[in-house]
Amino acid sequence: MSAPTASTRVFALLGDPVSHSLSPVFQNAALRAAGLDGVYVALRCAPAEFAGVMRGLALAGGGGNVTVPHKQAAAAAVDRRTATVERTGACNAFWMEDGEVWGDNTDVAGARAAIRALLGGDAPESVLLVGAGGAARAVLCALEGAPRRVTLLNRSRERARELADRFQSEGLGIEILPLDADLAGREFGLAINSTALGLRPTDPLPPTGGARVAAALDLVYSPAETAWVHHMRARGIPAADGKEMLLHQGAAAFRRWWNTEAPLDAMRTAL
Repeated sequence: MSAPTASTRVFALLGDPVSHSLSPVFQNAALRAAGLDGVYVALRCAPAEFAGVMRGLALAGGGGNVTVPHKQAAAAAVDRRTATVERTGACNAFWMEDGEVWGDNTDVAGARAAIRALLGGDAPESVLLVGAGGAARAVLCALEGAPRRVTLLNRSRERARELADRFQSEGLGIEILPLDADLAGREFGLAINSTALGLRPTDPLPPTGGARVAAALDLVYSPAETAWVHHMRARGIPAADGKEMLLHQGAAAFRRWWNTEAPLDAMRTAL
């Protein structure tokens, strides 16, 4: 990737906060590896200005990613939505195509890949899911297609109920419990933290209610991995943070923006 010119395509991560993000690191590495004329930056963006910034970037020939707290707003702001955006009601990738702003939810592909990497195959039948935000929507969408039992822990029962109503189906049963629910004596094949707990060093550990879990996936990531990942491994439980999900959702977005396969090895090395 050479120095930016007037024809360089600009891509950005839009959210608040964004200063911790590793997306610019591996997306710019991908651009260099592929020899493409583009640049990727992170832009802190307030709700009032978000839609204008997102559409402006796309209509100028660029695009980008969306992170908290704007994923649902992004789904409403795009002109065309992929099936995963329609299913989840959340959008994390945007670009211009045929004069319209498109939106996709590549978190679904990222969640599916992260679960497979941790477990060596498909997700187990019983899953403990902490949180009911945009990341949880991607997880539930990724879990669809086979019988699953999901126990959902969330502070707001109303928000959890909205999520369960969207995804509950014949094959995917969702039980809603408060964050402080007592799950002692229960077993889950996989526990997933889809909340922002762990983003700050002072955060408490995501709750598991004393349940026995066979593996743990934290969708939060940090350079030294999260405290929850270290806590789980200290108990002999296989665990991973959100870097694998980040990598694969980024690769899926790259394919949307450039209509070519992402240089995954270069992205993984940079990450």
